Amino acid sequence: MNAASINIDLTPTTAILNGGPLPTVIAGPCSAESEEQMLQTARELKKDKRISVFRAGIWKPRTRPGLFEGVGKPGLEWLQTVKQETGLLTACEVANTRHVEEALAYGVDILWLGARTTVNPFSVQEIADALVGVKVPVLVKNPVNPDIQLWVGAMERLNQAGITDLGLIHRGFSTPNNKPYRNHPKWETIQEIRRLLPGVPLFTDPSHIAGRRDLLQTVSQQALHLGVDGLMIESHINPDVALSDASQQLTPQDLDTMLTALDLDAEHVANPEQLQTLRNLIDRLDNELINVLFLRSDVSRRIGEYKRSHALDIYQAGRWSQVLENRLQLAQQTGLDEEFVKAIFEAIHGHSLGLQNEVIASAPASRTPVQ
Repeated sequence: MNAASINIDLTPTTAILNGGPLPTVIAGPCSAESEEQMLQTARELKKDKRISVFRAGIWKPRTRPGLFEGVGKPGLEWLQTVKQETGLLTACEVANTRHVEEALAYGVDILWLGARTTVNPFSVQEIADALVGVKVPVLVKNPVNPDIQLWVGAMERLNQAGITDLGLIHRGFSTPNNKPYRNHPKWETIQEIRRLLPGVPLFTDPSHIAGRRDLLQTVSQQALHLGVDGLMIESHINPDVALSDASQQLTPQDLDTMLTALDLDAEHVANPEQLQTLRNLIDRLDNELINVLFLRSDVSRRIGEYKRSHALDIYQAGRWSQVLENRLQLAQQTGLDEEFVKAIFEAIHGHSLGLQNEVIASAPASRTPVQ
């Protein structure tokens, strides 16, 4: 995608989207559960001057019915009370026209689109249409799958509806191997979205990337080292009894401790010469890996030629099952993560089938069945 072809008109009106010397922190519970829970959490978060926005999930998109799907409109009343009592700006997720209308009616300051909404252009357009003529900041989370064009497309739809106060939320992606994360951060996407949408404020959501309290600080620090403008972190007055995502929420006190421990300066390296030596080693190993993949691809093409001339099917399930089982046994013996190795060889196998299909498509030949 050519960055020059993307035109986003930005006119931020809210302080959190204007950027500043310190990262903006948006914090609050995954879900609004009760007025008492909301107010207790907000009162504690208010004590930390680094936190400027209180977030809460009012409607919760769940994979299957029967799970807690949010309290709905009563949660908006609690958000309104939080704003009146603490002075914190408020934010919530919207996924359809009704959500937009109700959130605006209760004075929610900032709206965001969740990952499951961003992935659906119809839903994004519905929300954009509902926001025509409205001046409100809107943040857009990356789609569940690693498709950066969907992310950019959602921003364009909102911008074309007249929304100029826009920001991005990097919350990680669902990939074949997310370990140890809940959603893989794919840190390289930060650089790519910055290139495509320069000047658009970018936040990271460590809670949904980590999925675990013990990883939150590491994820937050990495995001800050990559220059994000802020963090969205889930905080609950009593996470252990939370109705959703209990394992990734911090108490306000623990959040304060974590924020204090974060290094807001440029990345510090204790021994840069040793690090450079290790990076040089990685470069050499990667060069060897590329050469091996090149040789393997050449063999795959030759296999394709053989299959073409002998009328053999490209995909042979028995052979692939045997290859995968063998590679996973080797992974186990060497201590490599089996899911990691499986993902790699599934990608290699898919590429190999593609090369063999190219061979057959480019030079069809008369086929002599194998006797």
